Parts: sequence; structure tokens; C-alpha cells
Amino acid sequence: MTPFALIALIPALPLLAALLITLLHLAGPARGEAGERLTARITLLASGFGLLTLLGLDVLAARAGPPGQVWLADWFTSGALKLPLSFTLDGLALGFATLVAFIALVTLKFSVNYMHREAGFHRFFIGMNLFTAGMALIVLAGNAALAFVGWELAGVSSWMLIGYAFERGTATTNAQRAFITNRVGDAGFLLGIALAALWLGSLDWKEMATGARNLPTLYVGLMALGFVTAALAKSAQVPFSPWIARALEGPTPSSAIFYGAVMVHAGVYLVIRLQPILVHTPGVMALIALIGLLTALYAWIVGYAQSDVKSALLFATLTQVGLMFLECGLGLFDLAAWHMALHATWRAWQFLAAPSYMHLLRAPTPPAPAWLRRCPRLYTAALQRFWLESLADRLLTRPTLAMARDMRAIDDNVVSRLVGMPEAQRAAALLDERDNNAEVVKGRGLAGGLLLWVAQRCDRFEQHLVLQGGGGRLGDGMRRLGDWLKWVETLLEQPRYLLLLVMATLVVIL
Repeated sequence: MTPFALIALIPALPLLAALLITLLHLAGPARGEAGERLTARITLLASGFGLLTLLGLDVLAARAGPPGQVWLADWFTSGALKLPLSFTLDGLALGFATLVAFIALVTLKFSVNYMHREAGFHRFFIGMNLFTAGMALIVLAGNAALAFVGWELAGVSSWMLIGYAFERGTATTNAQRAFITNRVGDAGFLLGIALAALWLGSLDWKEMATGARNLPTLYVGLMALGFVTAALAKSAQVPFSPWIARALEGPTPSSAIFYGAVMVHAGVYLVIRLQPILVHTPGVMALIALIGLLTALYAWIVGYAQSDVKSALLFATLTQVGLMFLECGLGLFDLAAWHMALHATWRAWQFLAAPSYMHLLRAPTPPAPAWLRRCPRLYTAALQRFWLESLADRLLTRPTLAMARDMRAIDDNVVSRLVGMPEAQRAAALLDERDNNAEVVKGRGLAGGLLLWVAQRCDRFEQHLVLQGGGGRLGDGMRRLGDWLKWVETLLEQPRYLLLLVMATLVVIL
């Protein structure tokens, strides 16, 4: 077996560390302040050994040349589609993976003292280990499906650590905002995977690049657009920018590695990885350049209006990431790669030093520049972050949360009763005591009349057949069928579902 097969250890070690810490926490040794040393040792050993392994592979690659694709085993096969457990070991992947491993080790070492005596110390390190594994998969994966696994690991760990202080409503709300926004990007990633499987018959990065040459430009553009949407959302480009400012709710070390140094660059890395595909779609390249330019201008102006150090650093980061997308859109992929590596290193140090800035600075924070203060409207827009956050809440976050509440209502009032859960049985008993002969529904319009007719037929069946025959639970279920249908009708009347149907129709048409 080739020595490069050791690359599988890079994502596996932090995953095993997260699993081990979880088991030890459940068993007892890794709990409270007494267990902090054990959790820290497991994490640092996994991260340190991973970095040493990567450095060894870097030396081998420097001597014999990078091997390109390393195939380890078959993952799964479905028809003509075969997915191997493979890794990409070219100069870009090895270089950025080593940088990610180094920044992760430094951040984790910093976190040991920073998070000392925190109630969620062990939970924090579980999330950080999951994130390290996810980023390793994103960078080193040999195919889009394996990269998507890392994409989701990074997203879930980000959600966990934004909501680290879950006892505060602000933390959980901001975690929801980030989670919901990134699901839009995940949908784009899945679309790109589906189209690549359909049109190219492979999800291997190298084979996708080769097959894209023989596809019509429209097909290549649609496939690339799915992946680019995921990249824009993960790197918080306009119009997905609002979530990242709220993500600073998490502890400073997680902010440093997530939104200052590593995860915010994941979208840029994906675009660079897609270079052989994107060069065949000048329209998508132009879109990337335009969005990168808009994001850089947006973050540059908004950054002048920030009054706290972490927000100022975040918008400075967003400005630089926007410039990286602009460079990619202009075809300067090598420049974007160097820009990404240098910026990640510099910004990681700045975020980790952020808690000390208040003590290091001997002068007050400078005000916004005079040219911005002379434009009251622009300055107000910068203070309000161009109202993108409120717009995202209104169009995306609130409808999604409302839909979740409706699904919970369906689960409590329909599904639980169907499976005969105890709380549903108690609720049914209360309804029986209140009024067994209550009117089921009051229909409105054609749909309401139809539902009323169905409910009346069900009620008649229940009264004349089921109850007289001693139907037991079946009788109770039929008697409440009208109520369940009323729930469905009420949900379908909500404006948010009409909006979702319109959006789905537009997606199908496009």
C-alpha cells in the first residue's frame, strides 16, 4: 500500500477524537473541570498527529511529485454510478490541508486555556473536532459526494458552536439563522451533484473536469451554478452575507477558525477546485466576479460603521473573501489561492488576539471616515448593514421557522395520535369529555367544501359503523379524521406555503 494512503487518517483522527470524548463524557471521566485535561490531550494528540502526517506526506510529494488521486476502496455503487473512497493529493489540496491543520492545532491549543472552567468545555471540543474533520474532507476529498460529507460536518459543527450558549435566546436564534441560510447553499451543492451524476456519470473531480469539455455550455453552466451557490452561501457572499455577522455569537476561538481563517474560505476553495469546469462557462465566471465585487464593496463600507473588534475583523475578512471571488471570476485562480492562504494565516492571528485588543490599544477607536459621515444616507445604510439582515429574516428565516412550527403541530395533533402516543391519548380523552358531537369543520370555498364533505362522510361512517361495531382505537381515529383534515387545510391556506409553491414553480421552469 502506498504511503499516501495515510491521508485517510487526516479526517479520521478528529472524528475518532470527537467520538472518544463523547463516550468518555457519557461514562464520566471527561466531565467537569476534572476532565478538561483528558479532553484537551485527546484533541491535541489527534490534531498534532494529523499535522505531522500531512507534513510527512508533503515531503514525499516534494520528492516524488504529488500523486493526484489516491483511491482507497469502493464507497458504494448504484447502477453505472460508482463512488470510490478517494482523496485528491495535488499541490492545492496538500498545501491548504496543511495550513488548515496548522491553524486548527494553534486554535485548539489556545482554546484549552480560553475555555477553562466553561460549563460546555467538552461540548466545545467535540464541535471543534467535528469541524476539523469536515474541513479536511472538503479540502482532500477526491469526489463531490465525499466533499459534501465534509461540507455538512462543517455546517453542523458551526451551528453547534454558534448556539454554544444555548441558554441565551440570542445564541439559539443566530444559530438558526446561520443553519437555515446555509441549507440554501447545501441545496445548490446537491443540485450540482445530481446534475453531474446525470450528465457525466461520475462525481470524481478529475473525471468531472474531463467530461465537462464534451457537454453543452448550458449544461455545464447549470451544474457549475449549483456548486457556486453552495460556495457563495458558505463564504457569506451577497445576498447570503447576513448570517455570518450573527455567527460571532459563538466563543472567540470558534469565530477565529470558522469565520476568520478557515470555513469562510471553504467557498473560495471549492471555486478554485472547480476551475477546469468554470473555464467553460463564461457566464458563471462573470456572475462570480460581480458578486465578489458587490460583497467586497458592501463589507468595506459596512466595516467602517462597526464599533466592536470582532465585527470589524469579520467585515474586513468578508471584504478580502469578496476580492478572492472577484479574482476567481476574472480567471486569476492562482492569485486567489495565494491570497486565500495568506489571508487565512493573518486573520487567524488577529481573531485569536481580539480579546487582548482592548488592553493593547492606548487610543479610542477612530470614528468613521469623514467622507462617509458627510453622506448621512450612506452612513445610515452602513449602520443598518444595508438592511440585508432584516430582509433575510423576512424572506427566509421567519417562513422556515413558521413552517417548522406547523410541522410540529402536525406531529402533535396528527402523527402522535396515529401512533397512539400517551400524550395524544390524553388529549383525545379531553376532547371526548368536552364534546363528542362537536362539529368537525366549517368549510370555506371549493377546497373547504370538499374537506367538509369528506369529514361528514367519515363522521357518518364512524357513527353508523365503527362506533356501533365497537371499533376501539379505529373508531377514535375515524372520529377525528375531520380535525386532521382541517389542520391540513389551515396549513395550505398560509401565505408562506403559497410563496414556497411559487418558488418551486420558478425553479422547475428555470
